[in-house]
Amino acid sequence: MDTLKKNNADLQPTEALPQGAVNGLVLKGAAVIIGCEESQVVTIAFRELGIEAFSCDLLPCSGGHPEWHLQMDIFEALEMREWDLGIFHPECTRLTVAANKYYKPEYAERFPTIHQDRQKAVDFFMRLANSKIERYAIENPIGIMSSRWRKPDQIIQPYQFGHTERKGTCLWLKNLPKLKHTKIVEPDIIIHKSGRTDSRLHYETFKLPKEERRKARSKTFEGIGKAMAEQWGLGVLAAAPLSNVL
Repeated sequence: MDTLKKNNADLQPTEALPQGAVNGLVLKGAAVIIGCEESQVVTIAFRELGIEAFSCDLLPCSGGHPEWHLQMDIFEALEMREWDLGIFHPECTRLTVAANKYYKPEYAERFPTIHQDRQKAVDFFMRLANSKIERYAIENPIGIMSSRWRKPDQIIQPYQFGHTERKGTCLWLKNLPKLKHTKIVEPDIIIHKSGRTDSRLHYETFKLPKEERRKARSKTFEGIGKAMAEQWGLGVLAAAPLSNVL
């Protein structure tokens, strides 16, 4: 792919600013990979700031920009070049604590491979954590990696970035600062007769087919994607030397 072989350029002021340029500066050579992302929400946020970002997933992209999508194994993509920043969204189904009851012996017949599937998910997560990329963020809901590996550096909520949803999201960071909240709003909470509470997204997607529900709930909120692009893209990469493209 030719676009992956361009030589890096320094952060430069430009007279004719491309769409999304900030303060007259455009990152022309930074290489950013958004792993396990088919929605392209985060990828588009970086691209709007003039940063060369690519989504990567085994699935085709649904964000409308196949020219920015690497449909392949994330670990193969990581070997294609030196990436300046990686943001990873590993599959959370077997890493979350939401369905922990199904790991009990009484569910063994119903879910015969559930423990092996969880271990595979842990191994995948740790391969990302141990990758050679210099700066990364790994995102996942509150789950078992806090005990299997280490506690996250930060837990964020969509309502801290302009969305009315409640969804505790962990961030494990390497050479990146914690995200600063951009717009705190009141979360929209559904209260059931039993007293149990739900976020509206969780409630409204409950009856969707399994795969549609998974995609809807795993999609990054645009406010969070924008914060990542502005604070880690322009904020971090603008102040750091760019890697040499292989």
